[in-house]
Amino acid sequence: MKRYTGRIFKFWDVELCVTDQASCGCCLMQKQIGRLEKFFNMTDRFLFLLSYFFSAFPGSRSAFSVALNNNSAMAFYGPFSSDSIIKYKHVFINLGDGYNVETGVFTVPRSGVYSLSVTIYSSARVTLSNCVTLQVNSENVAEAIERNGQDLEDSTSVVVAVQLNARDQLSVKLLQGCSLSDDINHYNTFTGFLLYASD
Repeated sequence: MKRYTGRIFKFWDVELCVTDQASCGCCLMQKQIGRLEKFFNMTDRFLFLLSYFFSAFPGSRSAFSVALNNNSAMAFYGPFSSDSIIKYKHVFINLGDGYNVETGVFTVPRSGVYSLSVTIYSSARVTLSNCVTLQVNSENVAEAIERNGQDLEDSTSVVVAVQLNARDQLSVKLLQGCSLSDDINHYNTFTGFLLYASD
């Protein structure tokens, strides 16, 4: 007979072990079950402590990764008559909730060194020119520009490590006259994460 107590199964077939210790390895099985109970009890406690640690220090985890869209068909973004902040709509991860889908802006939750990357792509439609700037507080940090024009696709990436302060605002700005194309393959991404805190 087995009885469920909380998250652990208890087995109460002790009479078999007492009457015939060689029968079907019951005693060995009973010992193994006891070991498993101890292991899972310790694992539950470890997971509880780990979740407590992360909930107690939410600023210690900061990461986001977003894509332009998640459309099944190719969609085009731009060109526009002026520079505009790209609003990435598909969120892969947003630990710490620093990225705002409505504004396209990531607000830094904690001072430290961050790794940031931007990948852009466009296919021929109106214009074959993809060009963006990665900005911190509306100031250019890096540019990703591809204006080849000799084929039907352009793409480029930029990766930087920068010191940021809490409440800094990061965004990617599409430059005037440039365009992007994306679909479910997520060719256009914006990613950042805290390497180490400095506060």
